[in-house]
Amino acid sequence: MKKSLPIILTFLSLLISACSNNHDDVAETDTAVPAIYSKIYGASSITSDGTYITIKTTGLPDHKSVYYATGNSLYENFSGTTFAGNTFNKNPNSISAQSYTFKIPVDPKVATTHAATPLGPIGVSLNGVPFFNQYAGPNQPLTSEATSFDQYWGHPQQTGQYHYHVEPLYLTTVKTSKSALLGFLLDGFPVYGPEENGTLVNIASLDVYHGHTLATTDYPGGIYHYHITSSDPYINGSGFYGTAGTVSQ
Repeated sequence: MKKSLPIILTFLSLLISACSNNHDDVAETDTAVPAIYSKIYGASSITSDGTYITIKTTGLPDHKSVYYATGNSLYENFSGTTFAGNTFNKNPNSISAQSYTFKIPVDPKVATTHAATPLGPIGVSLNGVPFFNQYAGPNQPLTSEATSFDQYWGHPQQTGQYHYHVEPLYLTTVKTSKSALLGFLLDGFPVYGPEENGTLVNIASLDVYHGHTLATTDYPGGIYHYHITSSDPYINGSGFYGTAGTVSQ
């Protein structure tokens, strides 16, 4: 019995060590998601590895649109005036579910080199719909395309990706307010509406990336943030302020 005691103690020591190592592995991969991301109510899942926030979404708007199929409960016919006083002209596309995975930095930092925003998703709004930049195509302004924005100022492209190039009117007038947080760009910096503390944002107060650093309700200590405005570049200017994460679909 005395001879077997050291063997038993060695076994217990190894077992405790293994359990301790497994616990450390979980702690490294199971990182709490910052509370601010709970405002993205349109996500199917939000997780964090401590470096990136991973947000998965179908990209389907939770509001009515003329671009939903007529049998969909969210279909609503629309005609008349849309964004910037344009007469609405429906495009031939229809909304369809996507499979987006946005990975954005947990701790966004100003970039050494500011990358241009690409065509396609450049960020995600609170309802899971992606933000697109100020172009209809390579260096093509939104002038003509803006006529196809629906009653909440979004529309789908050829593969059914519904998106916002401009103010997401449903979020600013129904779900939140024009001063509220509306989402995040891929660099992790937040996007706010066209007003700040109830006052219309002066575009002259924004930098070339269409943002500035000030305290907000969500970030009382201050943070760089973008503002959506009613004129070009609408959401983002000359590229990302920070280093962008990725989006896949």
